[in-house]
Amino acid sequence: MLATADERRHVKAPSVATGKAPLSVIVPVRNEAENLKRCLPALAWADEVFVVDSRSSDETQSVAEEHGATVVQFQFNGTYPKKKNWALEELPFRNEWVLIVDADEVVVPELAAEIAERIAKDEADGYLLNSKYFFLGRRVRHCGYSEAWNLRLFRHRLGRYEKMPVEPGAATGDNEAHEHVELEGRVLRLVHELDHFAYPSIDVWVEKHNRYATWEAQQYERFLRDPIPTTIGRGKRCKRLLKKVYLRMPMRPVVRFLYSYVFRLGFLDGMAGLVFCSLLGFYDFLCWAKVYERRNAPEGTS
Repeated sequence: MLATADERRHVKAPSVATGKAPLSVIVPVRNEAENLKRCLPALAWADEVFVVDSRSSDETQSVAEEHGATVVQFQFNGTYPKKKNWALEELPFRNEWVLIVDADEVVVPELAAEIAERIAKDEADGYLLNSKYFFLGRRVRHCGYSEAWNLRLFRHRLGRYEKMPVEPGAATGDNEAHEHVELEGRVLRLVHELDHFAYPSIDVWVEKHNRYATWEAQQYERFLRDPIPTTIGRGKRCKRLLKKVYLRMPMRPVVRFLYSYVFRLGFLDGMAGLVFCSLLGFYDFLCWAKVYERRNAPEGTS
């Protein structure tokens, strides 16, 4: 099923399918055919699934259609909005609740059952989900990645990702990666976790983090200068406060490695932990280097 947001906006929404949770799912993608083969079957319990694509050149569309998802094409204008906020604004959801799932994530049956149960209760307006991270096929149990809580399940009319525009033409990607959901309402936590197969190879890790570092460099002054939003949750506010301090520290790549490998027990993850923590230190170096590059670029080229 292929439709634009404008086309679907004029289609009368059918009632919820029998036996499915009254939930709309957003899966933002670009060239994610292989990951979708694992992600979409695990979403069959949800009433509707939107695959929001960025003109993929692989079999993303056909795989999504095969699994009954509605494919909507997104064209990034280069600044704002990025894909998830665009989807929250433009898609004609037929349900009050929305779940954001990346293509490299899997909603396990226990989590699916818990989501269906919790949204049936009027106890909150959003829920934080934790993720199990997998790196090179192995679960990362330490390194500071044993907990990664994010607001992914919420009443869609109440939540939007932070508005953090990028410079036109910047190679930061067209999807929110580090922006957090700002929600006007009560937030609770879910018990069960997502499986997150984010880094199946070093190549994937480097490609993603090169884009993330470009985004971090563009947002560097904003992080230092701007007040912390009050609507991103207490935990995220605390992390933003620590980030304001951390960005002013010298030798950040060394600090990041020691923090992840020693203080957060990354050494207990064996050789995978050593590689992962070393990459985290390199990422902080790359972020610093890109800030330096921007500050020293000839005028008009940053």
